[in-house]
Amino acid sequence: MRILVMNPNTTASMTASIRATATAVAAPGTSIIATEPLWGPESIEGHFEGYLSAAAVLDRLTTLDTSFDALVMAGFGEPGREGAQELLDVPVLDITESAAQMAMMLGHAYGIVTTLDRAVPQIQDRLLTAGLLQRCAAVRGTGLGVLELEADPERTVEVIIETARGAVRDGAEVICLGCGGMAGLQERVADALGVPVVDGVAAAVKFAEAVVGLGLTTSTARSFAPPRPKVIGSWPLSTHLSPERFQDSPRGVDFSAQTSDI
Repeated sequence: MRILVMNPNTTASMTASIRATATAVAAPGTSIIATEPLWGPESIEGHFEGYLSAAAVLDRLTTLDTSFDALVMAGFGEPGREGAQELLDVPVLDITESAAQMAMMLGHAYGIVTTLDRAVPQIQDRLLTAGLLQRCAAVRGTGLGVLELEADPERTVEVIIETARGAVRDGAEVICLGCGGMAGLQERVADALGVPVVDGVAAAVKFAEAVVGLGLTTSTARSFAPPRPKVIGSWPLSTHLSPERFQDSPRGVDFSAQTSDI
């Protein structure tokens, strides 16, 4: 089984962190492929950057020359998942819904700890659309920007723990890490809080393995039917950009076999 994990921003170091978390939880025989868009924002902190990223991710998926059995979209609360479901004939999981669904299996109410406070309404809207908001006790921002998460890892963990304690006081029995850039921190946060902590990347990978293992994929009966054939000007965009545009920008692409032996 090959699972493609898509970092929605263009920061290659974050792709590497997401890849490491996905690989660590993957079952034997599961290969993790990780990449990011060829263009777009270096981090996503708002609707404008979110919609730019969604287009960039769809562009990347349209032009990607490798096969995979499932897609994990590693953006928390961001748009584009539905477009990928229309585009692809394999299961598509995103870390927002995967984290929330898993958290609801572990406790009555869950909380989410994310980056900036401005991300809170965006995440709440995503949960509402997915029918998952009712059992969410709190969505709290740490005040850390996405790129700040990697700048000082120790401070990042401390701030996440303190913010998560507030969500627990609000009634959360399970905490979800609300950013792909927080991947891999769940054990340290759980040890400090004494409640289960769900990493969305890890949850989505395990759900993807289950869905593929059961021989299931997205229904095309109605909502996620393939796009109707029509002319889309200058699409995909990356094929219209000069190669020089990308040659100095390191990509996080890794198509080598990365089979977990855990």
